[in-house]
Amino acid sequence: MSDLRLVLARHGQTQANVDRLLDTRLPGPPLTELGRAQARALGAELAEGVEGTITALYHSPARRAVETAGLVAEHLDLVPVEVTGVHEVSVGDLEGRNDEPSIAEFRRVVDRWQTGDLDARHPGGESGRDLLDRYLPVVADLRDRHPDGGTIVVVSHGAALRLAALELVERVGTPPLEEEHVNNCGRVVLRPRAGGWELVAWRSAVPGGLPSTVDDPTA
Repeated sequence: MSDLRLVLARHGQTQANVDRLLDTRLPGPPLTELGRAQARALGAELAEGVEGTITALYHSPARRAVETAGLVAEHLDLVPVEVTGVHEVSVGDLEGRNDEPSIAEFRRVVDRWQTGDLDARHPGGESGRDLLDRYLPVVADLRDRHPDGGTIVVVSHGAALRLAALELVERVGTPPLEEEHVNNCGRVVLRPRAGGWELVAWRSAVPGGLPSTVDDPTA
């Protein structure tokens, strides 16, 4: 088996994160100045070889992921490549809302996914199964694209990458993954094993010691 690593990295901060908005519709908002600094810090850490030699950089179609990948790429001498299917889960009727009942409903559905109820659905939006049905084939395809190993980075989104990581490692590992968030430009690192993937690291903190968004519902 090749020495491959997969880094699922969250995008940098947006104003929607600051305002606690449930903002999942493409293309979505740009990065804030702090978000740009977070992306640069992620690129600097990856360039130091913390996760091995980065051989490819991918991102979702969302503007915040495109911008994050572009700033990361400045440190890696790579050209970012867009892949579909790894964008944030659609929250449907909750889109654009930041009232407490809406945030509580979002978290209730995500919590159900993290305990195995993948049929739970955001009102008018996607279920956990819908998300995995579009996300996991992308991961499988990227694994096939890189048979010679190296580290591939995918700039994705908080709720989406957490659920995908949980599914890829078959809901096992330390720390207890369902209790871990991923702040802006935090990341989850996986590597292949026979029949699946195993967890290498769950780096939930913002790189470079930069601030995280307070009470971001999608963290």
